[in-house]
Amino acid sequence: MSEAVREVVVTSAEEAVAAVEGGADRLEPASDMEADGMSPSPSEFVRTREAVPVPVRVMVRDEGGSQVADLDELCATAAVLRRAGAGAFVLGFLTPDGALDLPAVRAVLDSIPGCGWSFHRALDQARDRAAVRRALDGLPGPDTVLSAGGVTGVAAGLRTLPAEADRRGEPGYTMNVMAGGGLAVEHVPLQRARGVRAFHVGTSVRRRGWDSPVGPAAVHRGLHHVDTGSKRAG
Repeated sequence: MSEAVREVVVTSAEEAVAAVEGGADRLEPASDMEADGMSPSPSEFVRTREAVPVPVRVMVRDEGGSQVADLDELCATAAVLRRAGAGAFVLGFLTPDGALDLPAVRAVLDSIPGCGWSFHRALDQARDRAAVRRALDGLPGPDTVLSAGGVTGVAAGLRTLPAEADRRGEPGYTMNVMAGGGLAVEHVPLQRARGVRAFHVGTSVRRRGWDSPVGPAAVHRGLHHVDTGSKRAG
């Protein structure tokens, strides 16, 4: 990822169009954001993909959140989204004691062979961040870790994310760092200056949280400090 990325969470094709109008160059289609995000319906994913020219990474998660509630059903959902045209995904699962749930991650990946993917903010809930990162290194396809640097959000992880970006290339740190989870306008310049090259927003580009739609002007305000250049990452 030689250029920076501006990613916006969207819950509909209409939000996708608004996000791209505001400057997003990658989207994360999801549903039920009040529950911290679940997989979108295949039909809404198709509408979203057809509505915009930018890459999308589709959320794969059920009501279990970072701990899978029904692995068979989740794998079936991922496979349906893949058949519907999804080529990249967002996922991340932990065991009850906060370790990487390798069997769950591998099972989902087996349902979407050959696809790129981002490890979701489950990293922020892990018992040992470094151990999870090392375990991810041996899996096929991960190129991004979406993280706030801590459980409570980016404001508390301002030092963690640049420190991890500085270690890029080391074992466990081969993936790009994407800052997200309460990301605010004032967080972007510092993170960008310290080597973070990907940014993810959701509530900050809506007037009243998840109950309101994405606004193009809010997307522009939230991410205008990010220099994306001309290259878009998938």
